[in-house]
Formats: sequence, structure tokens, C-alpha cells
Amino acid sequence: MVDLDWILAPAPVAYPDALAAMEQRVRDISDGNARELVWLLEHPPLYTAGTSARPQDLLVPDRFPVYETGRGGQFTYHGPGQRVAYVMLDLNRRGRDLRRYVRALEQWIIDALGMLGVTGERREGRVGIWVDRGAGGEDKIAAIGVRVSHWVTYHGIAVNVNPDLDHFSGIVPCGIAEHGVTSLADLGRPAGMAALDDALKATMPGMLSLLGEPG
Repeated sequence: MVDLDWILAPAPVAYPDALAAMEQRVRDISDGNARELVWLLEHPPLYTAGTSARPQDLLVPDRFPVYETGRGGQFTYHGPGQRVAYVMLDLNRRGRDLRRYVRALEQWIIDALGMLGVTGERREGRVGIWVDRGAGGEDKIAAIGVRVSHWVTYHGIAVNVNPDLDHFSGIVPCGIAEHGVTSLADLGRPAGMAALDDALKATMPGMLSLLGEPG
């Protein structure tokens, strides 16, 4: 049994509220006053700008609210139908290796999608998880953006279940213009949010094992 907390938000969470809650939880974990946490939620439609975001990649500035955030990466979209999993783990206990942590997140997504009949893949030089669409085409199904404070992680992953894919057209997602985005629904998979949540919970032990035993 994985000894951490899971919280499922019952309604979409405003981005500033989510950021404030994450920052507080990270402080509490760092101080030894709270357990590690996976927070499953959805956001209302919005764009976020990571630390590497380029202004020219915000194609429609007035479409949705835009929030600057301290996570790595470029512009991303969040909205209804997309499962966001904010992951707050203490890497002081699990090894201070951020690259290994990102690889573990990637494998977590791949394993969860595999339970739903979707083959997710890594791509060299591109963060996130991709789906081969045949004939040389590929689309992104999941994004990753992380930050650490005192070696406690926050932010996390976003997996497209059934969002409005047109909402991604207001940005160059993650700075990559030559490929598209997809979702479980777009791939013809009937799995909903609850099925993905179950798959994420089932595959979390494997993800944590990639980080090693907590010290």
C-alpha cells in the first residue's frame, strides 16, 4: 500500500487557488507536518506559462485567462475534460534526482494509459507523452511540468481525457507547432475520468518504485 494521501476535487479548481494550496502543502511536507499527496482535479479553461514560455506562442491572448507559473516548460492549456494530477513528493526521502523523477512521471502516465488500451510513448528531446497516429503522425496526450521547493515536488501531469481540443489552438502547446494534441475520446477510447483515476492509482506503486525506497 502506498503511504500517501489522495484528494479528488469535486469541482473545477481556480488556478490561483490550486497554486496557493500546493505551495502550502509543500511547506507542510517540508516541515514534516503533512503526508505526501496526489491531488486529482480539473481546472476551468485557462492557459499557463512555464518558465520557458515564449510570448509569440500565445496565439490568442484574450481567449482564456493566462497565468504565469514557476513550473518548467512553456505554454499549456488546462480545462474541463483534462485530468490534472498535482504530485507532492518529498525527494529528500526518495532521492534528489529531478531527471529520474520526471522519467518516473512519464512511466506512470505510460503505464496508466496502457491499462486503458492506449500506447503512450516518450520522444527524445520532448517532455510529455505521445501517441503514434500512423503515417508518420503523432499527437501529444499528456503534458508534464514540475517544480521543487526544498526538494519537495509540486505541479505534475495533465492527461487529456475528453477536453475540447480546439481550446489548444490558442497557444503553441509546449512550444511544439509541428504536432497536434489528442485525448482518450479522440482516440475512440470510452474510458472516462474515473477510469483514468483508477489506472493512475493502480500504477502509482510502480512509479514510486522507480524512485527507490523512501529513506
